[in-house]
Amino acid sequence: MRIHFISIGGAVMHNMAIALHKKGFTITGSDDEIYEPAKSRLEKYGLLPKEMGWNENNITPQIDAIVLGMHARKENPELIKAQQLGLKIYSFPEYMYEQTKNKKRIVIGGSHGKTSTTAMIMYALNYHHLKFDYLVGSIIEGFETMVGLSDDAPIAVFEGDEYLTSALDLRPKFHVYKTDIGIITGVSWDHINVFPTYENYLEQFRIFITALPETGALIYCADDTEVKKVCESTPCKARLIPYYTPKNEVENGITYLVVSGKKIALHVFGKHNLQNMMAAKFACLEAGLSEEKFYEAITHFKGTAKRLETLKEDTNSIIYRDFAHAPSKLKATINAVKNLYPERKLIAAYELHTFSSLNKEFLPHYKNSMNEADVKAVLFSKHALEMKKMPMLNEAEVAANFGEGVKVFTDKNELKKFIDLHYTHKENMLLMSSGTFDGMPMEFGNKVNN
Repeated sequence: MRIHFISIGGAVMHNMAIALHKKGFTITGSDDEIYEPAKSRLEKYGLLPKEMGWNENNITPQIDAIVLGMHARKENPELIKAQQLGLKIYSFPEYMYEQTKNKKRIVIGGSHGKTSTTAMIMYALNYHHLKFDYLVGSIIEGFETMVGLSDDAPIAVFEGDEYLTSALDLRPKFHVYKTDIGIITGVSWDHINVFPTYENYLEQFRIFITALPETGALIYCADDTEVKKVCESTPCKARLIPYYTPKNEVENGITYLVVSGKKIALHVFGKHNLQNMMAAKFACLEAGLSEEKFYEAITHFKGTAKRLETLKEDTNSIIYRDFAHAPSKLKATINAVKNLYPERKLIAAYELHTFSSLNKEFLPHYKNSMNEADVKAVLFSKHALEMKKMPMLNEAEVAANFGEGVKVFTDKNELKKFIDLHYTHKENMLLMSSGTFDGMPMEFGNKVNN
């Protein structure tokens, strides 16, 4: 098969290109800009375009299919040429389905926890050497790429993003996979630039639920009021499998699951991670793994990149980084770190980075989301607002929406000074963003010897 990727440099797109290359397909691609790590990874496999930019001469009748990235616009000259030639054009979700349509597809949806839950499922199945295809939004220990495709795996595990599929297909990605086993981890309004009302956002999950087959299952977090309501009120042909926060204990900074009177030590922590673990357990049972084997594997799981990831640990301090951006995730992540070390002061910093978070109308949803932190700071970049062509925010208004004690910055250097003023290597720190804090250096306070 000869496949051409329009916008090959995307995070998932370049991973799919590599996965298909490993499967033996002939892969070509183009993009107007490719950043690291995609650039080096494509170069390693001889898939990096010789020059940047779009060229309609890349599109020939010999191509079997086009995979179109979300970054590509309708007026892209390569896309127009492909349409003129009548070539098959797929979004990457459509092509993931095309590659796995004869397999049992487990799709993890939800406003938060998708990547962590997907990673736990993948880790447990891989630990016990079960074959499966996959799509996940982060690099996971034991996997070179974020996409894996094969001819013989009976199962496919997909992280099911609710964002739009492509410029030609405005459906949420998780509607395209034709799910067999569906998971909903949480529902909290997001992507307001695409789903302008909460009801419109909720409707995407109802569509996901209604489409599940009679032979399938819906695994959902019954501890989440919104999830429980939407899952139990929406017509569903599949079996309903609710899950709850499992019994657990925290001792000396270590979280233990309590299963049949026995304690199972974990590397991860926090209520949401424990809930995600239960979703992963039920998914693994559907995939053929026993409960005992799941628990055996999950004791070794250390988390995923940027999801409550430890950046640095001193004798009396840990610095965590988390991908949190939704208000509910901020609150849950701060709660998890505070509960793990209740005696330690907690410094929490959050960057407004997504379209939703930078929207003035959405800011009230962040009210009191950082309350449990002892020192609270929020950063937003004026440059980011200009690049997204969004109205400028007012610092005092942002602070008022977050609540008492939150210091707001528009300059990463001023935020860095503020953190350094409070950080003495005796506090825990939590850095929350789906971005990079505008490139802020991640070395804090004066260096100490442990």
